[in-house]
Amino acid sequence: MNCPVCDGRAIGKVGVEQFYCWDCCVEFTTQTDKVVIYDLAEDGTLVAWDDPALQDVTLQAGDEDNEVIPAIR
Repeated sequence: MNCPVCDGRAIGKVGVEQFYCWDCCVEFTTQTDKVVIYDLAEDGTLVAWDDPALQDVTLQAGDEDNEVIPAIR
């Protein structure tokens, strides 16, 4: 099994259908038709990548068009 984020092979099993990548430090679950990727918060909770709490947007300094650019994870 490879990590869906970095394609690394340093994967550990955390629970039933739940895995952790030691290379990019994300946790992910596998279901029959999709993979859900999580970041680990400082308090140990899991935050899904598609969670609105991670959808921070920033304005890039000096951008003349004020184009909204998603924050880098």
